[in-house]
Amino acid sequence: MQTQRPVIHNVTMDLTAANLPTVFTTRWCGYCIRLKSQLNRAGIEFHEIDIEDHADGAEIVADINDGNLTVPTVVFRDGTALTNPSVAQVGSRLTSLN
Repeated sequence: MQTQRPVIHNVTMDLTAANLPTVFTTRWCGYCIRLKSQLNRAGIEFHEIDIEDHADGAEIVADINDGNLTVPTVVFRDGTALTNPSVAQVGSRLTSLN
């Protein structure tokens, strides 16, 4: 699922790195582990926030995903987000932002 509406607000600005995509995760999420591994192999740097350790991160994820704590959720510097994306989708979004 792809969200085009800006989601950046004060909490997001505090939690996210300015130029890196932010990947919201949990330790036990297999999809998160896979995406992080694929991003690393592709040489794509990212900032990670475990939503179980950061309540503000969980709130951001819920806001993006209609109240659901669906991870991985990736937020980009323009405020757009992708939920459970492939590494190709993340790479494509980053390319479009440059």
